[in-house]
Amino acid sequence: MYVCICNAIRERELSKMARQHGGCAETLYARLGHAVQCGQCLDDATDIVQDARESCRDHASEGCFALAAAS
Repeated sequence: MYVCICNAIRERELSKMARQHGGCAETLYARLGHAVQCGQCLDDATDIVQDARESCRDHASEGCFALAAAS
């Protein structure tokens, strides 16, 4: 599913980036090579980032930024 129509960012891309890197949704957009355009997606993107990091912690995934940050 697309999270950001303006930049064609998919939920799975954003989730993967959130598990691997720190920062807010806007920071992760930049890591994907995009800038926020209209901003309509930011609330949903923030939720996706939070869910991805919580899932990472809950499943103790290797390579998870959330686990490294908690250490």
